[in-house]
Amino acid sequence: MTLTAPGSLQADSSAGGPVPPSPARGLVCRNCGATFGLIAEHACAQCFGPLEVDYDPERMRAVTREQIEAGPQNIWRYAALLPVGQDPADRVSLDPGMTPLVRADRLAAELGVTGGLWVKDDSANPTHSFKDRVVSLAATAAKRLGYAKIAAASTGNLANSVAAHAARVGLPSYVFIPADLEPGKVVQSAVYGQTLVAVDGSYDDVNRLTSELAETDEFEDTAFVNQNVRPYYAEGSKTMGYEIAEQLGWRIPAQVVIPMASGSLLTKVDKAFRELVAAGIVEATEWRVFGAQSAGCDPIATAFDNGWDVVKPVKPTGIAKSLNIGNPADGPYALDAIRRSGGAVGRVGDAEIVQGIRDLARTTGVFAETAGGVTVAVLRQLVERGLLDPAQETVVLNTGEGLKTLDPLEPVVGPTHRVEPSLRSVRAAGLIR
Repeated sequence: MTLTAPGSLQADSSAGGPVPPSPARGLVCRNCGATFGLIAEHACAQCFGPLEVDYDPERMRAVTREQIEAGPQNIWRYAALLPVGQDPADRVSLDPGMTPLVRADRLAAELGVTGGLWVKDDSANPTHSFKDRVVSLAATAAKRLGYAKIAAASTGNLANSVAAHAARVGLPSYVFIPADLEPGKVVQSAVYGQTLVAVDGSYDDVNRLTSELAETDEFEDTAFVNQNVRPYYAEGSKTMGYEIAEQLGWRIPAQVVIPMASGSLLTKVDKAFRELVAAGIVEATEWRVFGAQSAGCDPIATAFDNGWDVVKPVKPTGIAKSLNIGNPADGPYALDAIRRSGGAVGRVGDAEIVQGIRDLARTTGVFAETAGGVTVAVLRQLVERGLLDPAQETVVLNTGEGLKTLDPLEPVVGPTHRVEPSLRSVRAAGLIR
């Protein structure tokens, strides 16, 4: 990897031959609309609002279904709609994506959903969560921007993905996690042999610490994937929305239920749908976006219920640790997407989350982590409250693998019988006559 001082994205001709153009034309402030180049920055210099990637609509409209379908079976099939990675030689990637869209007929029957129910199962990604999508974009952008190291503040899944991406290409990484993280996620981050730092505090404490570290001399050559290169990182979540539409035969589902931590995933899936319509890749239609939170960390749900435009921070509790962001950066924008689309937000407690995990596994064979349990339990709640139309096609997102969060299930699942190694014992247990 050739490294230069961090600066702005530049075209790379080192691979030989023409490089397909990026559709990204700069960064734009989501608050005031100020524009910037494709630089390593996440906050507006004028109003301190968050920056996101701005695209050339002409280049986006030039993309066709046939072009996408001819691409690789991973997120890079959508390279013509992404800010980086047009040249395969540029990519720092585990090649995530094209994860299963599972038809959930048995779960739909239990819930009374008649319009069709699907589970987008991102546990099938290389490190078993949707975070591989965002880290592939962030690490690729970091390489193009000239950074020598990558780092992150994480509630677990992001830590796993950053460490794995760094290991794949021999890049140093520094991952900072809350010290009370689930053991499975700690082990999965540590096994890659990268620097793993446990912090005595919440995720919000960890995030503040890494924000301070990013300003030090020791870390000036480091891309913090969810901070200084966040605009590129966040665009990786769009690929989940692109895939859902493609896997449904190039149509957008009427309803989608999405777990919320920072709120970024929800906003980007909605953005993906809007981009597909604007580019003429799918027909214009209406869809509703629903958010799902744990009752132990529900700042976006609280703001929605109270009609607030701002999100008041909370102190996270509860078992859904991957969603435990008490001060969600994208909360206001998630609220905008939910309200604009006519959606709603639900929250569920720990017992409902565990039941949601079990319901999904029992009816679909998909074993979700706690965030997936939140989403399924909220789906049930939305149907029961009459907020989600059971007669319309619905997709729910499972963002991670259940093996990462075994602790909440250990007290409630296990062997259904225990027998001696004899037919008599098996018969006595009622398994045979």
